[in-house]
Amino acid sequence: MNTSIVGRKFELTDPIKEHIDTLLQSLNKYNLEIISAKTVISGDEKNGKKGFTVEFIVNLKNKNSVVITQKDKDVYAAADLAIERVKKVLRRHADKIKDKKHVNHEEIDAMPILESEKYESNEDEIVPMDLELHKPLEIEEAITALKNDGKRQFIVFNDMDSKLRVMYKRADGKFGLY
Repeated sequence: MNTSIVGRKFELTDPIKEHIDTLLQSLNKYNLEIISAKTVISGDEKNGKKGFTVEFIVNLKNKNSVVITQKDKDVYAAADLAIERVKKVLRRHADKIKDKKHVNHEEIDAMPILESEKYESNEDEIVPMDLELHKPLEIEEAITALKNDGKRQFIVFNDMDSKLRVMYKRADGKFGLY
């Protein structure tokens, strides 16, 4: 992480630089890809009262910059308050990333095998089903059955010429016939 500390209308001392640097190094615990962090410390004077503005600009990979500005009478207090606000933003961003569950190949291989999966074989298994239809259908009967039964997507029936035919529902609401 590239860091820079700049003072505007304010002379930076070594203790202030060290304090800001330790605050910036504490951002690494969130395991985010921080490209750079810039700190701007400004000295303000209004109505004879001194004050300080500390601004942190943190550039993250794959996210816009985080900019936090804090004003206080003391430089150290302003820096501490500002870095806490930066940490809050970074913590929320890190939590969003953690909430998206990414499963890699090693985790899939380490998952336990279910009892139903243990008895799988390489051969295709045919599961017999009891059909409700016991007689061949006419085309009109097949259309009526498809309209009335919402579960079925297709019906297999014998037509008048004893050929096996398949009728199915299309996406546009019409019926197709093979």
